Amino acid sequence: MSEAHKGWLDGLKPYVEKASIAAFMLGVSSGFPYAMIAATLTTRLAQDGISKRTVTTFALAFLVYNFKFLWAWVVDGVRIPVLHRLGQRVSWMIVSGLLVIAAVFNLALAEPTTSILYTAYAAIAVAFAGATFDIVIDAYRIEIARPDQLGVSSGMTQYGWRIGSTASASLALLLSARTGWEIAYMACAALALPAVITALVLGEPERHREAAKRVSGLAASLQAIYAPFVEFFSRQGAFLVLLFILLHKIGDTLSQLTVRLLLNDHGYSNDEIALYDVGIGFWALLIGIFIGGAMYAKLGMKRSVLISLVLMCITNFNFALLAQAGHTNIGLAGAMLFENIASGIGGVTVVAYFSALCDLRFTAAQYALISAASSIVGRILTGTTAGAVVESLGYVNYYLFTTLAAIPGIVLFWLMMRAGLIDASIGTAGRGRR
Repeated sequence: MSEAHKGWLDGLKPYVEKASIAAFMLGVSSGFPYAMIAATLTTRLAQDGISKRTVTTFALAFLVYNFKFLWAWVVDGVRIPVLHRLGQRVSWMIVSGLLVIAAVFNLALAEPTTSILYTAYAAIAVAFAGATFDIVIDAYRIEIARPDQLGVSSGMTQYGWRIGSTASASLALLLSARTGWEIAYMACAALALPAVITALVLGEPERHREAAKRVSGLAASLQAIYAPFVEFFSRQGAFLVLLFILLHKIGDTLSQLTVRLLLNDHGYSNDEIALYDVGIGFWALLIGIFIGGAMYAKLGMKRSVLISLVLMCITNFNFALLAQAGHTNIGLAGAMLFENIASGIGGVTVVAYFSALCDLRFTAAQYALISAASSIVGRILTGTTAGAVVESLGYVNYYLFTTLAAIPGIVLFWLMMRAGLIDASIGTAGRGRR
């Protein structure tokens, strides 16, 4: 066997390990509830003749995902009767999976034209169930992987998420045209099963750690709530790490949620957007995820995260160039190619770093807090100020502004590297055999 061939096989090996395949299956189940209340529900409501103003308010259901840290401690600290014999993570995977299926069935049976309020409650229920499922899935993904597998497993989860969300959205559209929305939603509910089956087959993660001290009653509940936060903030540099989590994605979020406005104002047709944004973007993202996993394995956590932050910053500058160039398909293709590759790389490396920050006794609660904090500032700023800033500055200056907004996160991470705070702040999920 040639050295090149052997090197290629060695590069693929991490992607076929048990933890990586499991992470892919978990991602499939994680992606579908989100799709059920995203474009799929929007299409259903539009086809039922619901007004645009009412349809757009359903986007508020997604806020549930940003507040999942409020109840994530339950997954760490509450034992489920009888099922707990299977393990804390496995038992919660079963219960949360069944909760998602029930919520999707409930949304399937809702009739928007008869009761739009009930439909809204049903959508929120899917969001709550999906967010809870995500809490368990993230904890399980982190705990089944060794520290050196966190990068690849994060990438495989994103592959699965993209396929799960795309498959459920496509399946719902295809079946709804033939059997109605009720059957379409119920069929999609089966996509909760890959995660549940994975947990039943693999069992409780070997790296899962129960909290050492257990008490009962109100004291137990209070301990489960505050212990994850006390542990995290007792680490050296914890407040700077939290500041980085809050800041690092602001520029990226501000730019991403306004790109479609730019394309519309520059006269791109739906066909051009479908081909150059959605089409090229989909495959570029998958390539970026693969590169991110390989980069994390070869360069290590710190260098790979720093490089991905720089790439995401350059992405914002590319959008400024696109805005300056006007309507150009070549420019759009190039910008979307670079943006999605950079997003794929950053999604893997940064998610792996955030996963490594968790303490294995409080994986669910700590990762839920980290993932929520990583996007909430950018979403609030985008929702409250982005449109006004675009109108005031124009697209070119706006994207130059988002480029500048990405720099503090890069500088802060570099300073933390120089001071040794990255290594000092890593939790037990990121320590051990590499």
